[in-house]
Amino acid sequence: MDFDELILNTAIKKSLSEPVLRFYGWSPVCVSLGRNQSEAHINKDFCTYHKIDIVKRLTGGRALLHDRELTYSFVCPVKFLTHGESVIQSYKEISGALVLGFKKAGIVISFPQEKKAKTNYEYCMSLSTGADLNYQGKKIVGSAQYRKQGYILQHGSIMFNYDKELIMNIFKEIPDSSKITTLNELLPEIDVNSLCVLLKSGFEEHFNIKFAAKFCV
Repeated sequence: MDFDELILNTAIKKSLSEPVLRFYGWSPVCVSLGRNQSEAHINKDFCTYHKIDIVKRLTGGRALLHDRELTYSFVCPVKFLTHGESVIQSYKEISGALVLGFKKAGIVISFPQEKKAKTNYEYCMSLSTGADLNYQGKKIVGSAQYRKQGYILQHGSIMFNYDKELIMNIFKEIPDSSKITTLNELLPEIDVNSLCVLLKSGFEEHFNIKFAAKFCV
């Protein structure tokens, strides 16, 4: 995620007018905390013993275990978006590209009809807000945003699967499977590279652009 910040700062420094899209995975696994989130609820002894790093994200939101997922990152000028000045509308505008990419994979996802923020959950994927994407009421993509000097960084986690026991040991809470779904459940035959191609195509079609370089995990 440091590289996401580097891309953001480079875009600002060079006054880039076009967006930058990036996809990546994680090895080894890592826990990231939201910009203003305390680590008090994290089992730090367990993380230390299992060599799981705990880092702070530039963006806000709740803690997340980065494990069996694909992370997307999108950096653009505020003025690149139709509604870039609005945080809520810009979330939806960028996430619309993800919706289109998932549709190309045969999965229809959408924003939740209601914002449900239950503060008793510290694990990000157990909490669904208006910035997230759901499949039939279950969260599948969690996103967060940061703004700096007229530019937006939005990144998020797309889950292929999750380790319930590992999450329970780290966050001291059981992830609510009634509120979470994964790509392995919905489309078990898809692989990471294929998803990247479909999502990239979704971003290109949604924004009517063509990325100059190939983006790989």
